[in-house]
Amino acid sequence: MSTITNLADEARIAVDNVLSALAGGGTPTVRLGVTGLSRAGKTVFITALIHNLLHGGRLPLFDAYASGRLADARLKPQPDDDVPRFDYEAHVSDLVERRVWPDSTRRISELRVVIEYESARAVKRALGRGKLNLDIVDYPGEWLLDLALLNKTYAAWSAEALALSREPHRTGVAARWHAALVGVDAGGAEDEPTARRLAEAFTQYLRAARADEHALSMLPPGRFLMPGDLEGSPALTFAPLDIAADQDAGHETLAAMMERRYEAYKTHVVKPFFRDHFARLDRQIVLVDMLAALNAGPAALRDLEAALADVLAAFRPGRASWLSSILMRRIDRIMFAATKADHVHHSDHDNLARLLERLTRRASERASFSGAEVRIVPLAAVRATREVEVRRGGHQLPAITGVPMAGEKVGVDIYDGETEIALFPGYLPEEPEAIFDNASATTDKALQEEALALRFLRFRPPRLERTAEGITLSLPHIRLDQTLEYLIGDRLT
Repeated sequence: MSTITNLADEARIAVDNVLSALAGGGTPTVRLGVTGLSRAGKTVFITALIHNLLHGGRLPLFDAYASGRLADARLKPQPDDDVPRFDYEAHVSDLVERRVWPDSTRRISELRVVIEYESARAVKRALGRGKLNLDIVDYPGEWLLDLALLNKTYAAWSAEALALSREPHRTGVAARWHAALVGVDAGGAEDEPTARRLAEAFTQYLRAARADEHALSMLPPGRFLMPGDLEGSPALTFAPLDIAADQDAGHETLAAMMERRYEAYKTHVVKPFFRDHFARLDRQIVLVDMLAALNAGPAALRDLEAALADVLAAFRPGRASWLSSILMRRIDRIMFAATKADHVHHSDHDNLARLLERLTRRASERASFSGAEVRIVPLAAVRATREVEVRRGGHQLPAITGVPMAGEKVGVDIYDGETEIALFPGYLPEEPEAIFDNASATTDKALQEEALALRFLRFRPPRLERTAEGITLSLPHIRLDQTLEYLIGDRLT
């Protein structure tokens, strides 16, 4: 049993799963969790997945569709009335009509797609069409990082957060918070203005560390960055203090006040998320923005590696069975996807996959050991570029063409969001260790410098193509069909 839950929690989870199965009226259901850290493309992925299912997308490697067995896919009311609905229609409008990327995930949301299909087996086909409920659960990856807090005391978390903020690549963004801590007496009387001042400075540090130029990922508590309706509440008005990991907070002290609110955050915010949502998933895809981390440099990559290891530590992986799917769900298939694969040439996709494999090695080994299958794939849920060749110095180079987002720049050129350009993005390193390990720089300095010189632009969503008959095609993608086949293909046989 997970140390995150007790016997009462596990019993409640089992009851919720049974009630969910009964409410489904016997129709099999797959609850697919979609997560990733900030700006990894969760909203775009879900929107593109649904759009391609509903509108007959280009899915040659999704067997049920390619073989003509996918009879129908439609949206239905979600089963959990207390969870916000994923606003698919608004997000499609953003992508297709306005050609802008939808707003990032800031809270949990859900949507159900009912899929009707013909079985690939003659005996099952004779019994009529099969039906599958696909419940897609969208949630911020930052919330997963909070689950590790459930096994940490306030003092241990404080010491860990301070130590992390003092690492060389974080000291600059943490300077204001560090300054706010000067002169603060953890053993002094509890004081609300001091608590608010420290919480504000700590939150600003987390926000600055997440910014594009730093792209850091180890930033719990996640709700400090995405507070929702908790903004300003005492549950979010705490911060680490400069105390030892085993220090006693005492009574009616500032440290005791912070500790009390930290424990309230775990009890009333973190634990319900795990119990009511995360523990009920069957399949999981984790979207990873490798290119943003590459832009920010080796420190951001190592930080992302540590964050993903913590993310997967929260999963409940294991082999699925008929009984476990009803009583105690386990995530039996996990996919790590390197998003924005369209921002590099296809000849670099293998290198992108190797980088992600290196990044997730510790996390993947842990999940595989528990019996879950793990797959890694370069992915573009919406393909924003096309591939071309450009000539430079008498050589033909593999390049991409698209419309950069307004404000993107290369050198002195700043783009207006309307002009299409052709860009040679450079080559990803074939050896991941060249950028993961500073020691490798001494033996392969040129390779590391080349990797760190890469700069990946953000492109606008594409104009949708039309057929000769005037039919608008579905959103283009890279490997969305392979992703669907892995995540739900076995349930459509």
